[in-house]
Amino acid sequence: MEVINCRCCGKLFQYQSGQPICPRCASVLEERFKLVKEYIYDHPEVGAAEVAKEFDMSVSTIYRWVREERLEFSQNSAFGLPCECCGEKIKIGRYCKKCKNELKNHFSDAYKKVEKKKKEKEINSPKMRFF
Repeated sequence: MEVINCRCCGKLFQYQSGQPICPRCASVLEERFKLVKEYIYDHPEVGAAEVAKEFDMSVSTIYRWVREERLEFSQNSAFGLPCECCGEKIKIGRYCKKCKNELKNHFSDAYKKVEKKKKEKEINSPKMRFF
């Protein structure tokens, strides 16, 4: 474990994992998240810039919560982040449904290739045989 400065308040704290912010600032940020989530629920057509202005916070924090799939804007909202793969506008996460399926298929194919090689290795490996 290392000791680092909190990105929000600048105090030293023992960093374990996750965001480089102290536990006190993390709890404050979590409370703000709950308020933002309620606000978006009550105002379904609001955008990220309006939310950031309303709560005096950065738009990048709103985007991070959306990318982490903790926060979702309604379909009526003008909000949209680009898919990290193809650039299509999405309301939540990092990838659109099409790109998620493509990634899933690539990982599935890679897994099948590895399993096939393992089976071939087991079949072709010399073993003691008794008659």
